[in-house]
Amino acid sequence: MPVRTSAMAASSPSRPRIRRHSSRCEPPHEASDGESDDASSCTSQSSIDEEAINCRISPYWCAYRSIIEARGFRLDTYRDVKQWYHDYWAHEASEGRAVLQDLPGYLRACRGQDENELCKDAGLPDRLFRGTQCSTGVKVVIKAVHLSSREYDVIRYLSSPALRTHPMNHCIPVLDLIEVPKDKLTFIVMEEWSSQLANDTPCHLTCFLNALRQCIEHVAFMHAHYIAHLDISIRNVLTDLAGRYAFIDYELSNRYDSISNPRIHCPRRSEVPPELERGEASDPYKVDVYGLGMLMLHALKLSGHDVPELHPLIRQMLSGQFEQRPTALQALAALNSITADILLSKHRSIQQLPHTPTQQHRTVLPQ
Repeated sequence: MPVRTSAMAASSPSRPRIRRHSSRCEPPHEASDGESDDASSCTSQSSIDEEAINCRISPYWCAYRSIIEARGFRLDTYRDVKQWYHDYWAHEASEGRAVLQDLPGYLRACRGQDENELCKDAGLPDRLFRGTQCSTGVKVVIKAVHLSSREYDVIRYLSSPALRTHPMNHCIPVLDLIEVPKDKLTFIVMEEWSSQLANDTPCHLTCFLNALRQCIEHVAFMHAHYIAHLDISIRNVLTDLAGRYAFIDYELSNRYDSISNPRIHCPRRSEVPPELERGEASDPYKVDVYGLGMLMLHALKLSGHDVPELHPLIRQMLSGQFEQRPTALQALAALNSITADILLSKHRSIQQLPHTPTQQHRTVLPQ
């Protein structure tokens, strides 16, 4: 069904209904140090129901359209979606590629009765909406989260002025954080990047190794600030198609700055390490390392790259005992060393190639 118009949104109740979905994680077990599995690092949240504030929510987007527009962002309308397809087809045609004009997204946009109505992307979860930054035309994805959620706490921290420009911080660029206190809701406005690492890994070995480096680098950066991502997956890495890679989806992330030896039990995440499958406790940082190992393994298979030098490192990262896995920083140092050796070997191979002698020409000066 088409999304309701902005006029209807204006007449909606002052506190629009927000659908809530159960969290992907079971209620936390007790950790070995007395702290709960997914307890927030903020003591002010200790009395708040963790399940309620960290569940996925589905806002009535029309009700927040004017608030988002006041911050300089426009949610996609039927007109915007149709224009996107027209621009896409024009680009494909200019490259000499055939285009299909009966794509479901375009046909759905054409069925909209009012071109100014919001057009929700049927392929996105209810908590996400596509849009545009009005001043620059940059495409964005806006995510709705609870104001007190762990995800918002982590995103806000990683996007703070002190951290967002750090060269090891590869969090998806956040353009704005729009809080709606009366509804206990926040909209995270992120640049829209591509999921190339999952769908089309870099074909050049140097670019591929650089992508892996950025992935491990970001996790090492998070761990240095006592944050565990806890859902490391190749699907949660995006690229700007210009050599930069970034992580998304911090729903399960947690800050452990007040916990010396954190332990978790929750097995629900994209890549579940063996100890969690066995029902044992694990170090959240080593859970991330296991996820990185699986990410590297999947990336190698998808890219077709045969890099035997990486195999020993990946085996260590996928160890069945979390104590035997390297830290993210150690994994980063190992990858940098492996990359340097590969590039040095490649450089030497090029130098050893036979050179074709060039013909020398004698310059004849005019008489």
